[in-house]
Amino acid sequence: MSYLVLARKFRPKTFGEMVGQGHVVQALENALTTQRLHHAYLFTGTRGVGKTTVSRILAKSLNCQGPDGQGGITATPCGVCQACRDIDAGRFVDYTELDAASNRGVDEVQSLLEQAVYKPVQGRFKVFMIDEVHMLTNTAFNAMLKTLEEPPEYLKFVLATTDPQKVPVTVLSRCLQFNLRPMAPETVLEHLTAVLQTENVPAEPQALRLLARAARGSMRDALSLTDQAIAFGNGELVEAGVRQMLGSVDRGHVFRLIEALAQGDGKTVVETSEALRVDGMSAASTLEEMTAVLQAMAVLQAVPSRAEAAADAAADPDGADTARLAALMPADETQLLYSLCLHGRGELGLAPDEYAALTMVLLRLLAFKPSSAAASTATPEKKTLNEAALPPPQAPATRVPAPAPAPAPVASAPVVATPQAQPPVAEAPAPSAPLPAGHRLAVVDEPRQADPRPGSHGDAPAKVVGVPIRVQPPPSSRDAPRPEEARSTFTPIPTSEDGDFWYATVTQLVAAEAITALARELALQSQLVGRDTDQWLLRIERETLNQPSAREKLTAALNGAGHGVKLAIEIGSVVDSPARRNRQAADERQRLAEEAIMSDPEVQALMRDFDAKIVPGTLKPA
Repeated sequence: MSYLVLARKFRPKTFGEMVGQGHVVQALENALTTQRLHHAYLFTGTRGVGKTTVSRILAKSLNCQGPDGQGGITATPCGVCQACRDIDAGRFVDYTELDAASNRGVDEVQSLLEQAVYKPVQGRFKVFMIDEVHMLTNTAFNAMLKTLEEPPEYLKFVLATTDPQKVPVTVLSRCLQFNLRPMAPETVLEHLTAVLQTENVPAEPQALRLLARAARGSMRDALSLTDQAIAFGNGELVEAGVRQMLGSVDRGHVFRLIEALAQGDGKTVVETSEALRVDGMSAASTLEEMTAVLQAMAVLQAVPSRAEAAADAAADPDGADTARLAALMPADETQLLYSLCLHGRGELGLAPDEYAALTMVLLRLLAFKPSSAAASTATPEKKTLNEAALPPPQAPATRVPAPAPAPAPVASAPVVATPQAQPPVAEAPAPSAPLPAGHRLAVVDEPRQADPRPGSHGDAPAKVVGVPIRVQPPPSSRDAPRPEEARSTFTPIPTSEDGDFWYATVTQLVAAEAITALARELALQSQLVGRDTDQWLLRIERETLNQPSAREKLTAALNGAGHGVKLAIEIGSVVDSPARRNRQAADERQRLAEEAIMSDPEVQALMRDFDAKIVPGTLKPA
């Protein structure tokens, strides 16, 4: 007898056996109990969370006949009637599963829809289940829209997909959508424990935790990994064997690294990294485990009341070490380490050696650790500066402002703004006694010249002359030039014989597609300065256009057009180029188009009667 894998052997047969999808099970059970059944269902979610399983249980609930053959639609299918057993075995005539990944064309969908016109043969309902429905082509989606919207009363559609963003909204609007969520590691661990107890397979709790974390929310992946671990461990699950199979890093190495980083011990960090290299452990797995531990530490630091629960070895053997490290490392440093580990995983593929990249990430964590010596000296210095900024108590003021009379108004011109002279500053007297520790002496300004204003101690009063100041008003929106005015003031390009000849030549080459890419840009952005019998001189503004390959392609195109010349290129100001002429012609067409619209009588009537406006940028020349 062939062996049946755990993922198929323990596939749920009823809604009550479903794990981790209570929100979907509750909605479907209530709908089946109250007979409020929709004609199309869409189940979304990642791989291995139960989309196909829910579809089969729903089909059994719709077609269950009961043990006595008198049953009806129920939320708890019996599993013993002919319909339930045939659906579980995959041979029920009225239940059709279509894999859209391999049958994605319109022909396959049409052949499926042709069966919709026939009533069920054995059950009450026909159920069409289309898996990975996002793989269907647009033509196939369009072919099923009408039937999906108004199917016969005996037909139910069940669609499943891992990427609902690729499903057209016209299909989404015709279905009831249920999102099956990834399962928590605790949920997966509980289910694995029950499965292995049924199979009589001895397993260590820590080995099951490793499998639950490696499944990443997929129950099918967890059961498949469990099958592999049973084969690897010869009928039992041991932590060391499962860790070796998965390539997971021992949490002991992770705790040692985090503790060394918290203490600033670079030697231990490098030695532990070398030990991981010797053991052949994955660098990505190391950073992943560190991220998980740092996240648990951050939770304990934010919610200290969870420390006691985390220290329970029965619930989590690593909880005690996590709580110890959470108390050892500051919260801000934990957040920094978490961020650097998270972003460091993306750098592993960029380095020539992933272990060298791992060492650099760990040393970066150590380098960003704040120095305790700098932190201890920074606080007293800041306190000293603050104290020096404050004047000592009962100290005389060091600045004595002198009274200054207001200047008399000048009749010659109005004064808008007059700079005010600074009051004289008295020299600070020398302190009679030394200041207490922690204070600094005040800085004495240089002696200034006497204020020449009247009433000051200057030699002669100076005459104050009012200077009128012209204040320019802020620019108004009315003064801003309109787009059509800006185009009308566009400086025309000075034409010349060489410019006309070069424009016609380049236009001919571009139309014939003789030049493309950079060679075309070189021709369009250049100006023909002079031409001789065997050499032409072009001028460009940007050095980046002067590429040897572009110059050779343009020369070859000119030779093919009958101009057997060589090109010389200089850098300078360009006033006449084919690109400038094309832009000027486009602006002129835009201006004529806007003038034609604005002068149209119907447009003017709309603007006058209804206060209509033309949205800027919407007028385009035909």
